[in-house]
Amino acid sequence: MATRQRFTGKHIFITGAGSGFGRATARRFAEEGAATVALVDLLPDRLETVATEVLALGARPVPIVCNVGQIAACSQAVARALDAAGRLDVVISNAAPPRLPEPFLEMKDETWLEDVSVMLTGSYAIGQRAARAMARSGGGSILFTASISALGAGRGFAAYCAAKAGIVALVRVMAVELAPYNIRVNAVSPGPADTPRSVHFLGEAVLARLRASFPAVPLNRLASVDDIANAFLHLASDEAAYVTGHNYVVDGGLTAQIYDPPRE
Repeated sequence: MATRQRFTGKHIFITGAGSGFGRATARRFAEEGAATVALVDLLPDRLETVATEVLALGARPVPIVCNVGQIAACSQAVARALDAAGRLDVVISNAAPPRLPEPFLEMKDETWLEDVSVMLTGSYAIGQRAARAMARSGGGSILFTASISALGAGRGFAAYCAAKAGIVALVRVMAVELAPYNIRVNAVSPGPADTPRSVHFLGEAVLARLRASFPAVPLNRLASVDDIANAFLHLASDEAAYVTGHNYVVDGGLTAQIYDPPRE
């Protein structure tokens, strides 16, 4: 079956594009006809790899090395993408620093500041600058990677959970304020997923076992990066033209359950 072409001629912007969800999403937009894909990441070698993949799939890559924890750098990244493409139709704020758990009583101030800067402040800065451009050009779709960690506690990840919950709140305010400009704003909240971040956290040996079976999730598996990419593409497409202010949970049913009664 031929790949759908929902984004023919569209101009896309993705942070955290060098790996995981961002890389998979960039590839999917290229497959579906995007004209340009601005690839934003902190690591140049990752950008080079993804840019080659995007080009091979038919889109023009615009690699941008950027630390999205800095507001000025976010402004420059959006400006560079606009210079290259002329407009932005879809913007995805997805970047997050790699992180190992730190108990709250032992958490370093630097951990809090980096997580909030990269995930929440970076989302604000990218979202606002992109929205200003979209308001001038007739609208668009702005998307954020949140997390099911925005909905409850993750031990050792206080800063991460707080930043992701802030993104969900930001999405709702942006959606309401930007609706008159034909700008839709939504989030995708992944559940446990098979990503380089998970490998960094758990190790390859553990993740290999979890790929075979993950019974904590009703669907009994980890999310793939394409599961999340497909959610982003749906929300960015005209198929979701009446969807805004929504936190789209993609977690295999994890947050739908409460608990199973103990068995003797």
